[in-house]
Amino acid sequence: MIFFNTHDPTTLNRQGNDIGTQYRSGIYYTEVKQKELAQQLIKKLEDEKIFKNPIVTEVKEATPFYKAEEEHLNYYNNNREQSYCMYLIDPKISKLKTYFSNYIAITNE
Repeated sequence: MIFFNTHDPTTLNRQGNDIGTQYRSGIYYTEVKQKELAQQLIKKLEDEKIFKNPIVTEVKEATPFYKAEEEHLNYYNNNREQSYCMYLIDPKISKLKTYFSNYIAITNE
């Protein structure tokens, strides 16, 4: 549920001002049970009309993961003064701390 509360799962290939396939909403599973749970939750959210628009989060089998370029690693902790961090990431972290503190461990603060 945290996943669906910290971004907009109804915009295709976009999050805020960031546009492109790298900004799509996605759940990538390694086990069939994970796929089933994700699909069940999406159906529940849609049936309950939690979001105004349809959920476009893709649910796909995980493929090999590649480490990001050096300038993207630990971006938030290295660039907290940047407007992107202050206006987009900080509110999400605040929301996590307020509503989901029992489920997360926030480090490097």
